[in-house]
Amino acid sequence: MEQYFRELSSTLFTGLAAGEILLLNYQGEDSDFVRLNHNRIRQVGHVRQQSLQLDLIHRNRETSATLQLSGRLDEDSAQAQHALGRLREQLPLLPEDPHLNYAAEVHNSIYHGEDQLPAPEQALEQLMTAAQGLDLVGSWAGGEMSRGFANSLGQFNWHRGHNFNLDWSIYREGDQAVKQNYAGFEWNDEFLAQKIACARETLALLGEKPRQLKPGKYRVFLTPSALNELMDMVSWGGFGLKSHRTAQTPLLKMVREEGRLHDTVTISENHADGFTPRFTRAGFIKPDQVELITAGQYRGCLANARSAREYGAEVNCASESPQSLEINGGQLHQNDIFSALDTGLYISNLWYCNFSDRNHCRITGMTRFACLWVEQGRPVAPIDVMRFDESIYRILGDCLEGLTHEQEQILDSSSYEWRSNASARLPGALVKEFTFTL
Repeated sequence: MEQYFRELSSTLFTGLAAGEILLLNYQGEDSDFVRLNHNRIRQVGHVRQQSLQLDLIHRNRETSATLQLSGRLDEDSAQAQHALGRLREQLPLLPEDPHLNYAAEVHNSIYHGEDQLPAPEQALEQLMTAAQGLDLVGSWAGGEMSRGFANSLGQFNWHRGHNFNLDWSIYREGDQAVKQNYAGFEWNDEFLAQKIACARETLALLGEKPRQLKPGKYRVFLTPSALNELMDMVSWGGFGLKSHRTAQTPLLKMVREEGRLHDTVTISENHADGFTPRFTRAGFIKPDQVELITAGQYRGCLANARSAREYGAEVNCASESPQSLEINGGQLHQNDIFSALDTGLYISNLWYCNFSDRNHCRITGMTRFACLWVEQGRPVAPIDVMRFDESIYRILGDCLEGLTHEQEQILDSSSYEWRSNASARLPGALVKEFTFTL
């Protein structure tokens, strides 16, 4: 498909009029989807799709169109030429765009990620064998994802990667279940077996009488999955240049140098370690890493092409919402979590999160799926569902006692129209005086 995209691009660039600039973005996937229920495969599907986005620019005006491609060069060229003609008719009707910004310098790049994925049937056979006797429901999504960029100035970029996302829950009874996920570039049998073994131990605990806790402040451990729910909220305007300059970021206190996080907290957009391509839809090359918060202090923002033009900054991302977020690990080791927690709550999952006070980055939500009460370093019983209301300035600031050395790769499981390639690499967090209100 790389060669196909080159040929299609060349055909479209040949017919441009004087002063026209054409940007082309190719998107493709070759993905397997499998759904499981009662620890058996119930539905299998395969999706192979390709699309092309055309952005025509002339005299500081821009208009665009997106086409679904067949993979047959003659048909796709004719369809794209027709769309290009329609765009050419639209351009004179549009106003000039003061924030139009595209890469004018040529930076070519080619990336072909190694395919280290097992066949879906092989991976799922291992999952079902490990979960024998359990009521497991979940889904597998995996395969090849390709992105390409080309412009009439001579630039060409290509990115092809392979990844998988296995997301599942193991049901016990009533509202009791253990939720887990496993995502990445390379499959590890032993890691999967450890996860299922941990789920079996937790399921046994769920049979104990739930602890009913009163509202108040508790010592808690947030798993990477739970922390990811909180960071999803913070990422909603938290790190974008536009939201910072317009004072709409939930991290406003940090921007104004009134607030900070714990010295051990370093947060970055790690393009080099994520699933997304290293180039943007406007042709800019992303840096390996964008430091957002360093040693607890605000460091920088994500600036896409339009915001960079508006505010005179360098482009360093495709989206001002993190797509490859990373929080550095700390000194707490995975095997020491319960002993370090001592007595408190092990929070495996959160949901229904929303801001209760956006200006102070305060978030409310509910506990979910196998949250446990721990006494003297030993989990003893599940807890009833509770509502929390806490600020990130306390969770990752004043009340943070430690981050796990180990980090977990979490891949966005959404597949609306296309499989998502957004991800996060996060540790777990030990937090004191975590506030529950209900």
